[in-house]
Amino acid sequence: MKKLTSVMAVLFLSILLGCSNEQLDEQYNQKKKIKVQASELPDTNPNNGEHCVYTNLIAGQHHSAGSVTIDVAGSNLIVTYTTNEDWTLGTTHLSIGVCEEGWVPTTGSGNPQIGHFEFTEPYYESPHQVVYIIPITDIGDNYCFAAHAEVEGPTGGETAWAEGSEFSGNSWAMYSEFNLSSCNSPS
Repeated sequence: MKKLTSVMAVLFLSILLGCSNEQLDEQYNQKKKIKVQASELPDTNPNNGEHCVYTNLIAGQHHSAGSVTIDVAGSNLIVTYTTNEDWTLGTTHLSIGVCEEGWVPTTGSGNPQIGHFEFTEPYYESPHQVVYIIPITDIGDNYCFAAHAEVEGPTGGETAWAEGSEFSGNSWAMYSEFNLSSCNSPS
């Protein structure tokens, strides 16, 4: 009986370890970020120096750490987080959708749940810039976006938000509205 139990235990561990390695490989491949050179990015400022949306990236409620811009390139929105020289970007989260109730995941008290934002894997990232490319067909004409970042700067590590209106919860998290039809896409 002991021999059968030992064989079953070895068999079970073999199966468990085999599944774990496959799952780890799959998780790694899903989380692997696309690495591109900055020169391979689409033109993120196609409108003669003007962005469709430009807002400050506010760190720790009081510091201007950089900016968040949105531009149209063909049938895509290009959302770019850029920090000032004194700040670097860490993890970013972006939620964007048609401005109506439910466009962003929130808690029962109205605070955004950044861990549930739909965009967390940027197309491009460097210490001072992160770029997301989002098909326009995925959103409507009047949209809202919440851009969150973890940043490191002269005051240490901070949470940062693209400047805008505050959510209804008790945090200082912010979002912005924009009408896509007022943004001219280059031909």
